[in-house]
Amino acid sequence: MTVVSKSSGPVPQPGILDIAMYVPGESHLPDGLTPIKLSSNENPLGPSPKAIAAFKKTAESMERYPDGGATELRQAIARVYGLDAGRLVCGAGSDELIGLLTHAYVGTGDETLFPEHGFLMYKIATLSNGGTPVTAPEKNLHTDVDALLARVTPRTKLVYLANPNNPTGTYIPFDEVRRLHAGLPKSTILVLDAAYCEYVRRNDYEAGIELVGTSDNVVMMRTFSKLHGLAALRLGWAYCPPGIADVLNRVRGPFNVSGPAIAAGIAAIEDRAHQEAAIAHNETWLPWVTAELEKIDLKVTPSVGNFILIHFPATGAKAAAAADKYLKSKAILLRAVGAYKLPHCLRMTIGTEAENRAVVAALQAFMTGRG
Repeated sequence: MTVVSKSSGPVPQPGILDIAMYVPGESHLPDGLTPIKLSSNENPLGPSPKAIAAFKKTAESMERYPDGGATELRQAIARVYGLDAGRLVCGAGSDELIGLLTHAYVGTGDETLFPEHGFLMYKIATLSNGGTPVTAPEKNLHTDVDALLARVTPRTKLVYLANPNNPTGTYIPFDEVRRLHAGLPKSTILVLDAAYCEYVRRNDYEAGIELVGTSDNVVMMRTFSKLHGLAALRLGWAYCPPGIADVLNRVRGPFNVSGPAIAAGIAAIEDRAHQEAAIAHNETWLPWVTAELEKIDLKVTPSVGNFILIHFPATGAKAAAAADKYLKSKAILLRAVGAYKLPHCLRMTIGTEAENRAVVAALQAFMTGRG
């Protein structure tokens, strides 16, 4: 990858060269080995067969532009969740929606605010638009509402809250989300990033639909990349107050969601049986993997998502970097999370039964020195 000097050639806007480029979870190994890839929180069951069929059918009309408003997809989402389709905005994954919100509401001198281990795209989007990213410390790897509120200033335009959070897998109860919202100025938008909400099984959790419906300054984002298994198609949606939906529709590209993504998204969100199968799989294997790793003295942060955060010793032969290297030698890819200020951890997606058992066996061998 070429690194551009800050002093050579045309000068980009302030903040651009301060961005540490996003590095996704690894997908490939040398020598053409096929890895067990558990680095990107993908659905181990894959997409709905109905979504695959819908995607394939769009090959017959690839010369046509897609519906610029993703109308049928928004209507399908609205039917499933009982929402007003006019308040839905679709995008190329949550990443684009984060970018659109930041572009629309953040400029030079403005700030965004999020927890210290929050999704890297919040910072990238902020710097891309000349804003200043501000982070708040967490409490035992959980979002600390008081710490966030203490850092709100008149310059705070967006507060990003991933709930559950990636990469920690932790969440805060909805009463705490309400308390955060109540403490924000009316001019500050609370952005609830609910990418993993479908996996949560807690009575005190809510993704944010009710809060958006009763507020003028709350947006909830969702994705098709996780539960629905459509990561390759880049598809997400936001439920917004009417005024914010209007703004996002003004700044997004006219055909920002592809025809295949629209078709597959409609089929996926209507296939409840496939969603329930994926959730049931996670409910079985998330606690199993957690328990098995704790048996070999690895700390695992309690997770409500489809992944876990595994803690390794800070130094020595059993450190996270050594574990990562060993796992790669066994064709296993987890996610190093040093960029999230968690250098002593690896994040593991819950995979298929065979994949989960392979990772546990490999880490047992690594930790006991029998590898």
